Amino acid sequence: MSKVLCVLYDDPVTGFPKSYALDGVPVIKQYPGGQILPTPKAIDFKPGQLLGSVSGELGLRKFLESSGHQLVVTSDKDGPNSRFEKELPDADIVISQPFWPAYLTEDRFSKAKKLKLAITAGIGSDHVDLDAAMRHGVTVAEVSYSNSISVSEHVVMMILSLVRNYMPSYQWVVKGGWNIADCVERSYDLEGMSVGTVAAGRIGLAVLRRLKAFDVKLHYTDRYRLAPDIEKELNLTFHPNVESMIKVCDVVTINCPLHPETEHMFDDKMIAKMKRGAYLVNTARGKICDENAVARALKSGHLAGYAGDVWFPQPAPQDHPWRTMPHHGMTPHVSGTSLSAQARYAAGTREILECWFEGRPIREEYLIVDGGHLAGSGAHSYSAGNATSGWEEATKYRTGTR
Repeated sequence: MSKVLCVLYDDPVTGFPKSYALDGVPVIKQYPGGQILPTPKAIDFKPGQLLGSVSGELGLRKFLESSGHQLVVTSDKDGPNSRFEKELPDADIVISQPFWPAYLTEDRFSKAKKLKLAITAGIGSDHVDLDAAMRHGVTVAEVSYSNSISVSEHVVMMILSLVRNYMPSYQWVVKGGWNIADCVERSYDLEGMSVGTVAAGRIGLAVLRRLKAFDVKLHYTDRYRLAPDIEKELNLTFHPNVESMIKVCDVVTINCPLHPETEHMFDDKMIAKMKRGAYLVNTARGKICDENAVARALKSGHLAGYAGDVWFPQPAPQDHPWRTMPHHGMTPHVSGTSLSAQARYAAGTREILECWFEGRPIREEYLIVDGGHLAGSGAHSYSAGNATSGWEEATKYRTGTR
């Protein structure tokens, strides 16, 4: 028997849904590029249900308990007195989502003597100290591509919302006004602008493909250059580094992993190299940007807008500067947890568990750490020495000692 400790976000404040806006979600047979969707032997949920919150349990309880395993689900994840901390010492498997991450630090790995597998239900395992996972012999896996398109759609939505000044215009309606001049004084057309992505992996490339229809000039930078036929198809301009790209872009979208090379990449110095009046969109990870540098740039007018749904820590404290800075379009970390995406990453989580329990290899594209080394997608996305921050730094942030 294995003890599976699963950390999920809280249920809706109005209660777990008894009905849904739609009867289901569209059936997708494969991801762009041909990768197949998750292939568990079965699922115990209906796609389109709320699976990512506590009551949804990722649809795993029947599957796990019928095989004699124990499932513990909680949203209480932070601090030494949290339920996560109390349940961790005898957990064999930990499941967490990037949207409500249970930070797995060196300290927590040291306490979790039985831990052998850490699963990210979604994509992005930077809440796990990967160096510590390698030292402690813990396999780390995530459900690659499960919500990449979901995030890319969110990026395009945020770009348009900023450039067209959508959210302030909506608020005038809510307040009962008809203040057209106030709505349009910061509204522009996206057409003709130069838009660049920091990284052109699955999400970044999906963003570029979706933006092509807006007749914009597309730019990208990445450690791996795209194939010539893709550059030609999308009329892309490649830049060897971030600095050279952001100087010419009206809109910059960040779609790279968080690791030591990208942490606080967008600080005062980097932002100063951007065009005055540029827009910055970040759905990658909050710590890629210096939160105070972003707030200063918006206040000074050097940035015209900032939007994203990633913060550090998560959930963000009430006094986080991104909640109150001007001209922002922030959301909680929701871009990759639409009901459509939840169906895929819940199924992928079950697929990983089935492989683990049956002693079958986990798909290469799901692996981040295996056998004490970066593996699969992890070897492509992360760098050696990827010691991520985790709960200790998050606590300092909340208490003001950071």
